[in-house]
Amino acid sequence: MPIFETKENNDAIHWHMKENLYFCSKILEEEKMKIAVVGATGLVGSKMLQVLDEQKVRIEELIVAASERSVGKEIVFQGKTHKVVSVDEAIAARPDIAIFSAGATASRQYAPRFAEQGTFVVDNSSAWRMEKGVPLVVPEINADTITKDTHIIANPNCSTIQMVMALAPIHKAYGIKRIVVSTYQSVSGSGQKGVNQLKAERAGASGTTCYPHPIDLNILPHIDTFLDNGYTKEEMKMVNETRKILRDEHIAVSSTTVRVPVWGGHSESVNVETERPFEIEDIRKLMATMPGVVVQDDPANNVYPMPLYAEGKDEVFVGRIRRDFSVENGLNFWCVSDNLRKGAATNAVQIAQYLIREFFNK
Repeated sequence: MPIFETKENNDAIHWHMKENLYFCSKILEEEKMKIAVVGATGLVGSKMLQVLDEQKVRIEELIVAASERSVGKEIVFQGKTHKVVSVDEAIAARPDIAIFSAGATASRQYAPRFAEQGTFVVDNSSAWRMEKGVPLVVPEINADTITKDTHIIANPNCSTIQMVMALAPIHKAYGIKRIVVSTYQSVSGSGQKGVNQLKAERAGASGTTCYPHPIDLNILPHIDTFLDNGYTKEEMKMVNETRKILRDEHIAVSSTTVRVPVWGGHSESVNVETERPFEIEDIRKLMATMPGVVVQDDPANNVYPMPLYAEGKDEVFVGRIRRDFSVENGLNFWCVSDNLRKGAATNAVQIAQYLIREFFNK
Protein backbone atom coordinates (compact mmCIF):
# COMPACT_ATOMS: atom_id res chain seq x y z
CA MET A 1 0.00 0.00 0.00
CA PRO A 2 1.67 3.28 -1.06
CA ILE A 3 1.86 6.08 1.45
CA PHE A 4 0.94 9.50 0.13
CA GLU A 5 3.59 11.96 1.26
CA THR A 6 1.63 15.12 1.98
CA LYS A 7 4.82 17.01 2.87
CA GLU A 8 8.47 16.50 2.02
CA ASN A 9 9.31 15.92 5.64
CA ASN A 10 7.40 12.63 5.88
CA ASP A 11 10.67 10.73 5.29
CA ALA A 12 12.15 12.59 8.22
CA ILE A 13 9.12 11.68 10.32
CA HIS A 14 9.54 7.97 9.56
CA TRP A 15 13.26 8.23 10.34
CA HIS A 16 12.42 9.92 13.63
CA MET A 17 9.92 7.19 14.52
CA LYS A 18 12.47 4.47 13.76
CA GLU A 19 15.08 6.29 15.82
CA ASN A 20 12.58 6.55 18.68
CA LEU A 21 11.90 2.82 18.58
CA TYR A 22 15.62 2.10 18.40
CA PHE A 23 16.30 4.41 21.34
CA CYS A 24 13.60 2.74 23.43
CA SER A 25 14.99 -0.67 22.48
CA LYS A 26 18.48 0.38 23.61
CA ILE A 27 17.06 1.52 26.93
CA LEU A 28 15.39 -1.83 27.41
CA GLU A 29 18.63 -3.59 26.52
CA GLU A 30 20.62 -1.63 29.08
CA GLU A 31 18.24 -2.30 31.95
CA LYS A 32 17.51 -6.00 32.28
CA MET A 33 14.02 -6.02 33.67
CA LYS A 34 11.81 -8.56 35.33
CA ILE A 35 8.56 -8.29 33.41
CA ALA A 36 5.27 -10.17 33.77
CA VAL A 37 2.63 -10.48 31.08
CA VAL A 38 -0.69 -11.33 32.69
CA GLY A 39 -3.20 -12.83 30.26
CA ALA A 40 -0.33 -14.02 28.10
CA THR A 41 -2.33 -16.72 26.27
CA GLY A 42 -5.01 -14.39 24.88
CA LEU A 43 -5.00 -12.50 21.58
CA VAL A 44 -3.73 -9.25 23.08
CA GLY A 45 -1.39 -10.96 25.53
CA SER A 46 0.21 -12.91 22.69
CA LYS A 47 0.57 -9.68 20.73
CA MET A 48 2.23 -8.01 23.74
CA LEU A 49 4.84 -10.76 23.79
CA GLN A 50 5.34 -10.32 20.05
CA VAL A 51 5.89 -6.57 20.41
CA LEU A 52 8.29 -7.08 23.33
CA ASP A 53 10.21 -9.54 21.16
CA GLU A 54 10.27 -7.18 18.17
CA GLN A 55 11.76 -4.49 20.40
CA LYS A 56 14.56 -6.93 21.33
CA VAL A 57 13.88 -6.51 25.02
CA ARG A 58 16.57 -8.10 27.18
CA ILE A 59 14.46 -9.34 30.04
CA GLU A 60 16.25 -10.76 33.03
CA GLU A 61 13.16 -12.78 33.87
CA LEU A 62 9.92 -13.11 31.94
CA ILE A 63 6.85 -14.27 33.83
CA VAL A 64 3.90 -15.39 31.71
CA ALA A 65 0.71 -15.68 33.70
CA ALA A 66 -2.88 -16.53 32.87
CA SER A 67 -6.02 -18.06 34.34
CA GLU A 68 -5.90 -21.41 36.09
CA ARG A 69 -7.05 -23.29 32.99
CA SER A 70 -3.91 -22.13 31.15
CA VAL A 71 -1.41 -22.79 33.94
CA GLY A 72 1.27 -25.24 32.79
CA LYS A 73 1.00 -24.39 29.11
CA GLU A 74 4.25 -23.47 27.39
CA ILE A 75 5.08 -20.25 25.55
CA VAL A 76 8.26 -19.70 23.54
CA PHE A 77 9.73 -16.21 23.84
CA GLN A 78 13.09 -15.18 22.39
CA GLY A 79 14.05 -18.80 21.89
CA LYS A 80 13.27 -19.88 25.44
CA THR A 81 10.31 -21.92 26.66
CA HIS A 82 8.35 -20.44 29.54
CA LYS A 83 5.64 -22.22 31.50
CA VAL A 84 2.46 -20.28 32.21
CA VAL A 85 2.02 -19.65 35.92
CA SER A 86 -0.90 -18.46 38.01
CA VAL A 87 -1.34 -14.77 38.78
CA ASP A 88 -0.57 -15.46 42.44
CA GLU A 89 2.78 -16.96 41.40
CA ALA A 90 3.47 -13.92 39.22
CA ILE A 91 2.82 -11.62 42.18
CA ALA A 92 5.18 -13.67 44.35
CA ALA A 93 7.90 -13.23 41.71
CA ARG A 94 7.81 -9.44 42.32
CA PRO A 95 8.27 -8.20 38.73
CA ASP A 96 9.35 -4.62 38.00
CA ILE A 97 6.52 -4.20 35.50
CA ALA A 98 3.36 -6.25 34.95
CA ILE A 99 1.54 -5.76 31.65
CA PHE A 100 -2.08 -6.85 32.03
CA SER A 101 -4.51 -8.12 29.42
CA ALA A 102 -6.67 -10.34 31.57
CA GLY A 103 -9.97 -8.46 31.68
CA ALA A 104 -11.44 -5.94 34.10
CA THR A 105 -12.44 -8.44 36.81
CA ALA A 106 -8.98 -9.95 37.08
CA SER A 107 -7.39 -6.52 36.96
CA ARG A 108 -9.52 -5.21 39.81
CA GLN A 109 -8.56 -8.25 41.86
CA TYR A 110 -4.85 -8.49 41.14
CA ALA A 111 -3.48 -5.12 39.95
CA PRO A 112 -3.55 -3.57 43.47
CA ARG A 113 -1.63 -6.55 44.84
CA PHE A 114 1.14 -6.02 42.30
CA ALA A 115 1.12 -2.27 42.95
CA GLU A 116 1.35 -2.70 46.73
CA GLN A 117 4.75 -4.31 46.37
CA GLY A 118 6.08 -1.62 44.04
CA THR A 119 5.37 -3.23 40.66
CA PHE A 120 4.24 -0.87 37.92
CA VAL A 121 1.05 -2.26 36.37
CA VAL A 122 0.11 -1.34 32.79
CA ASP A 123 -3.50 -2.46 32.47
CA ASN A 124 -5.28 -2.95 29.17
CA SER A 125 -8.79 -3.44 30.60
CA SER A 126 -11.47 -0.86 31.37
CA ALA A 127 -11.08 -1.41 35.13
CA TRP A 128 -8.96 1.64 35.99
CA ARG A 129 -9.34 4.00 33.05
CA MET A 130 -11.68 6.48 34.69
CA GLU A 131 -10.36 5.99 38.21
CA LYS A 132 -9.26 9.27 39.79
CA GLY A 133 -5.50 9.36 40.18
CA VAL A 134 -4.86 6.62 37.60
CA PRO A 135 -3.19 7.97 34.46
CA LEU A 136 -4.88 7.03 31.17
CA VAL A 137 -1.96 7.14 28.81
CA VAL A 138 -1.18 7.41 25.12
CA PRO A 139 2.59 8.03 25.39
CA GLU A 140 2.82 10.40 22.42
CA ILE A 141 0.18 12.62 24.07
CA ASN A 142 0.27 12.49 27.87
CA ALA A 143 3.07 10.31 29.24
CA ASP A 144 3.84 13.20 31.60
CA THR A 145 0.81 12.19 33.70
CA ILE A 146 2.79 9.17 34.96
CA THR A 147 4.82 9.65 38.14
CA LYS A 148 6.97 7.33 40.21
CA ASP A 149 4.04 6.97 42.60
CA THR A 150 1.42 5.94 40.02
CA HIS A 151 1.85 2.18 40.10
CA ILE A 152 -1.30 1.47 38.09
CA ILE A 153 -1.39 2.98 34.59
CA ALA A 154 -4.38 2.43 32.32
CA ASN A 155 -4.14 1.64 28.63
CA PRO A 156 -7.06 3.33 26.81
CA ASN A 157 -9.69 1.63 24.68
CA CYS A 158 -8.40 0.71 21.22
CA SER A 159 -10.84 2.96 19.36
CA THR A 160 -10.06 5.90 21.61
CA ILE A 161 -6.30 5.56 21.12
CA GLN A 162 -6.33 5.86 17.35
CA MET A 163 -8.78 8.76 17.37
CA VAL A 164 -6.93 10.87 19.95
CA MET A 165 -3.62 10.26 18.15
CA ALA A 166 -5.06 12.21 15.22
CA LEU A 167 -6.96 14.71 17.36
CA ALA A 168 -4.26 15.71 19.86
CA PRO A 169 -2.33 18.12 17.61
CA ILE A 170 -5.61 19.64 16.37
CA HIS A 171 -6.84 20.22 19.90
CA LYS A 172 -3.55 21.84 20.88
CA ALA A 173 -3.57 24.18 17.87
CA TYR A 174 -7.24 25.06 17.50
CA GLY A 175 -9.18 23.69 20.47
CA ILE A 176 -11.84 21.05 19.89
CA LYS A 177 -15.43 21.96 20.58
CA ARG A 178 -17.25 18.82 19.41
CA ILE A 179 -16.51 15.34 18.02
CA VAL A 180 -18.90 12.95 16.27
CA VAL A 181 -17.34 9.55 15.60
CA SER A 182 -18.63 6.35 14.00
CA THR A 183 -16.43 3.27 14.24
CA TYR A 184 -16.06 0.20 12.02
CA GLN A 185 -14.41 -2.32 14.35
CA SER A 186 -12.96 -5.69 13.40
CA VAL A 187 -13.83 -9.00 15.05
CA SER A 188 -10.39 -9.28 16.63
CA GLY A 189 -11.59 -6.57 19.00
CA SER A 190 -13.81 -9.25 20.56
CA GLY A 191 -10.86 -11.57 21.13
CA GLN A 192 -10.52 -15.10 19.83
CA LYS A 193 -14.25 -15.79 20.16
CA GLY A 194 -15.09 -13.07 17.65
CA VAL A 195 -12.49 -14.32 15.21
CA ASN A 196 -13.75 -17.90 15.63
CA GLN A 197 -17.35 -16.91 14.90
CA LEU A 198 -16.42 -15.17 11.67
CA LYS A 199 -14.21 -18.08 10.62
CA ALA A 200 -16.98 -20.60 11.33
CA GLU A 201 -19.59 -18.60 9.42
CA ARG A 202 -17.27 -18.17 6.43
CA ALA A 203 -16.71 -21.93 6.43
CA GLY A 204 -20.40 -22.71 6.83
CA ALA A 205 -19.73 -24.47 10.14
CA SER A 206 -21.47 -24.16 13.47
CA GLY A 207 -19.72 -23.21 16.67
CA THR A 208 -19.83 -21.08 19.77
CA THR A 209 -21.06 -17.61 18.93
CA CYS A 210 -19.65 -14.36 20.25
CA TYR A 211 -22.32 -12.02 18.90
CA PRO A 212 -26.14 -12.05 19.17
CA HIS A 213 -26.40 -12.15 15.34
CA PRO A 214 -24.32 -13.41 12.41
CA ILE A 215 -21.30 -11.24 11.67
CA ASP A 216 -20.33 -12.51 8.21
CA LEU A 217 -22.03 -10.42 5.49
CA ASN A 218 -23.52 -8.34 8.28
CA ILE A 219 -22.88 -5.22 10.38
CA LEU A 220 -23.76 -4.97 14.07
CA PRO A 221 -24.36 -1.52 15.60
CA HIS A 222 -23.62 -3.06 18.98
CA ILE A 223 -20.29 -3.28 20.81
CA ASP A 224 -20.34 -4.11 24.53
CA THR A 225 -23.54 -3.88 26.59
CA PHE A 226 -26.27 -1.26 26.26
CA LEU A 227 -26.70 1.31 29.01
CA ASP A 228 -29.81 3.08 30.27
CA ASN A 229 -28.97 6.16 28.16
CA GLY A 230 -29.25 4.13 24.94
CA TYR A 231 -25.51 4.10 24.29
CA THR A 232 -23.21 1.11 24.70
CA LYS A 233 -20.33 0.91 27.15
CA GLU A 234 -17.92 1.07 24.19
CA GLU A 235 -19.48 4.31 23.02
CA MET A 236 -19.28 5.90 26.45
CA LYS A 237 -15.65 4.76 26.79
CA MET A 238 -14.81 6.88 23.76
CA VAL A 239 -16.66 9.87 25.25
CA ASN A 240 -15.07 9.76 28.68
CA GLU A 241 -11.59 8.57 27.74
CA THR A 242 -11.18 11.20 25.02
CA ARG A 243 -11.84 13.97 27.53
CA LYS A 244 -9.43 12.49 30.07
CA ILE A 245 -6.57 11.94 27.63
CA LEU A 246 -6.92 15.38 26.02
CA ARG A 247 -7.40 16.91 29.49
CA ASP A 248 -10.54 18.81 28.57
CA GLU A 249 -13.88 17.91 30.17
CA HIS A 250 -15.69 20.46 27.99
CA ILE A 251 -15.25 18.60 24.68
CA ALA A 252 -18.63 17.35 23.44
CA VAL A 253 -18.31 13.78 22.11
CA SER A 254 -20.93 11.61 20.40
CA SER A 255 -20.00 8.06 19.43
CA THR A 256 -21.58 5.17 17.52
CA THR A 257 -19.56 1.94 17.59
CA VAL A 258 -20.13 -0.78 15.00
CA ARG A 259 -18.77 -4.30 14.47
CA VAL A 260 -17.90 -5.22 10.88
CA PRO A 261 -16.80 -8.55 9.29
CA VAL A 262 -13.11 -7.61 9.06
CA TRP A 263 -10.41 -9.79 10.66
CA GLY A 264 -8.23 -7.05 12.10
CA GLY A 265 -7.91 -3.27 12.19
CA HIS A 266 -10.44 -0.68 13.31
CA SER A 267 -11.64 2.19 11.12
CA GLU A 268 -13.32 5.43 12.17
CA SER A 269 -15.16 8.28 10.52
CA VAL A 270 -14.47 11.37 12.62
CA ASN A 271 -16.22 14.74 12.40
CA VAL A 272 -14.69 17.60 14.40
CA GLU A 273 -15.75 21.15 15.16
CA THR A 274 -12.91 23.33 16.39
CA GLU A 275 -13.02 26.45 18.56
CA ARG A 276 -10.83 28.46 16.19
CA PRO A 277 -10.64 28.69 12.38
CA PHE A 278 -8.10 26.56 10.49
CA GLU A 279 -6.71 26.01 7.02
CA ILE A 280 -7.09 22.46 5.75
CA GLU A 281 -3.44 22.25 4.67
CA ASP A 282 -2.38 23.19 8.20
CA ILE A 283 -4.50 20.30 9.52
CA ARG A 284 -2.71 17.92 7.15
CA LYS A 285 0.65 19.24 8.27
CA LEU A 286 -0.23 18.83 11.95
CA MET A 287 -1.33 15.24 11.42
CA ALA A 288 1.71 14.41 9.28
CA THR A 289 4.11 15.69 11.92
CA MET A 290 2.44 13.88 14.83
CA PRO A 291 4.70 10.97 15.88
CA GLY A 292 2.94 7.68 15.19
CA VAL A 293 0.53 9.12 12.61
CA VAL A 294 0.89 8.56 8.86
CA VAL A 295 -1.16 10.59 6.38
CA GLN A 296 -2.52 8.63 3.39
CA ASP A 297 -4.61 11.23 1.61
CA ASP A 298 -4.59 11.14 -2.19
CA PRO A 299 -8.19 10.29 -3.16
CA ALA A 300 -7.55 11.11 -6.84
CA ASN A 301 -5.28 8.06 -6.90
CA ASN A 302 -7.48 5.98 -4.58
CA VAL A 303 -5.07 6.37 -1.68
CA TYR A 304 -6.73 6.37 1.74
CA PRO A 305 -6.36 4.24 4.89
CA MET A 306 -7.82 0.72 4.92
CA PRO A 307 -7.66 -1.96 7.63
CA LEU A 308 -6.31 -4.56 5.20
CA TYR A 309 -3.08 -2.56 4.91
CA ALA A 310 -2.92 -1.30 8.50
CA GLU A 311 -2.95 -4.77 10.03
CA GLY A 312 0.40 -5.65 11.56
CA LYS A 313 1.58 -2.04 11.71
CA ASP A 314 1.99 0.25 14.71
CA GLU A 315 0.99 3.56 13.16
CA VAL A 316 -2.37 5.30 12.97
CA PHE A 317 -3.24 6.02 9.33
CA VAL A 318 -5.29 9.11 8.49
CA GLY A 319 -6.91 10.19 5.22
CA ARG A 320 -10.03 11.65 3.56
CA ILE A 321 -9.08 14.92 5.32
CA ARG A 322 -11.58 17.54 4.24
CA ARG A 323 -13.54 20.50 5.47
CA ASP A 324 -17.10 20.04 6.74
CA PHE A 325 -18.94 22.90 5.04
CA SER A 326 -22.12 22.35 7.05
CA VAL A 327 -20.72 23.93 10.19
CA GLU A 328 -18.26 26.68 11.06
CA ASN A 329 -14.75 25.30 11.70
CA GLY A 330 -15.84 21.79 10.71
CA LEU A 331 -13.50 18.97 9.71
CA ASN A 332 -13.92 15.36 8.53
CA PHE A 333 -11.30 12.63 8.41
CA TRP A 334 -10.98 8.85 8.31
CA CYS A 335 -8.51 6.95 10.48
CA VAL A 336 -7.44 3.30 10.65
CA SER A 337 -5.18 1.37 12.99
CA ASP A 338 -4.39 -2.18 14.03
CA ASN A 339 -6.44 -2.55 17.20
CA LEU A 340 -4.26 -5.33 18.61
CA ARG A 341 -1.07 -3.32 18.17
CA LYS A 342 -1.29 0.46 18.68
CA GLY A 343 -4.81 -0.07 20.02
CA ALA A 344 -3.54 -2.39 22.75
CA ALA A 345 -0.17 -4.19 22.81
CA THR A 346 2.10 -1.57 21.26
CA ASN A 347 0.68 1.24 23.36
CA ALA A 348 1.16 -0.85 26.52
CA VAL A 349 4.77 -1.67 25.61
CA GLN A 350 5.41 2.01 24.87
CA ILE A 351 4.17 2.81 28.38
CA ALA A 352 6.54 0.18 29.76
CA GLN A 353 9.38 1.76 27.79
CA TYR A 354 8.56 5.13 29.30
CA LEU A 355 8.56 3.63 32.81
CA ILE A 356 11.95 2.06 32.26
CA ARG A 357 13.45 5.24 30.87
CA GLU A 358 12.08 7.47 33.62
CA PHE A 359 12.23 5.30 36.74
CA PHE A 360 14.75 2.49 36.22
CA ASN A 361 17.65 4.21 34.46
CA LYS A 362 18.17 7.18 36.74
